[in-house]
Amino acid sequence: MDKVAIISDIHGNITALKAVINDIEARNISKIFCLGDSVLKSCNSDKVIDLLREKCDVILKGNCDEAVTRPDIPKGKFWTRDLIGEERASFIYNLPIVYDFYMSGYLIRLFHASPFGLDYVFNPMFSNKDTIYSATEIYDGMELFENTEFIGKTPNDPVPDIVGYGHIHTPNIVRTHNKTIFNPGSVGMPIEMLNDNFFDKTNKFSTVASYIILEGNLNSKDFSSISFNLVRLPYDIEEEIKLLEKSTLPNKNKVITELRSATNYIHAK
Repeated sequence: MDKVAIISDIHGNITALKAVINDIEARNISKIFCLGDSVLKSCNSDKVIDLLREKCDVILKGNCDEAVTRPDIPKGKFWTRDLIGEERASFIYNLPIVYDFYMSGYLIRLFHASPFGLDYVFNPMFSNKDTIYSATEIYDGMELFENTEFIGKTPNDPVPDIVGYGHIHTPNIVRTHNKTIFNPGSVGMPIEMLNDNFFDKTNKFSTVASYIILEGNLNSKDFSSISFNLVRLPYDIEEEIKLLEKSTLPNKNKVITELRSATNYIHAK
């Protein structure tokens, strides 16, 4: 059986990324696929990009990646863009937005958020009604399986059996209409949607990094066993916070609070 680690949403958190990669390699997993949003939020997006390029077989582009690396962004507009430099920005901007592969007879499709755009939101556990995300919310999970022009697919292309996506920073595995949807959560900026108190000590159970291991017969169209293993991994958050405190990142206090609480400011009281 083959194993593939699916990671997402590192968001410049080099401490969490190193911990996750060490855990993946300790399990003798050699293939890593990243679902995007490598940059922004924390303060080491340059180091994150370099490590992903070294370790990942597939890297996709996310909405934050797109926002920070567009060619028309002037110097000084984004702290992170100035940090990563033009070569890394060009690399991230030109990443693919979708990746298809077979495992154990299932066609698996990966993208950052949806087949309609990089910033659409599908969250089977929580509604984004009356938030800034309501205009791009997907309510029916079956829409994630559509072949759309945005991802370069036509109605004649095969429809996936399994879809993996990131973006919402909260892991889940869902079955619908004989299909499977999975989300590995976030390596670098986990969110627990019910966390509404920044000082709740039980938040520590949600601040851990997460990723998913797929196990099956890679690149095989023969129907056989497949499994999904959600990994929740504690890492040294205070070490990442030390890096933030030493940095000149403008909104570092907000990032520090989110790292310590796994709280989403959109839903927090």
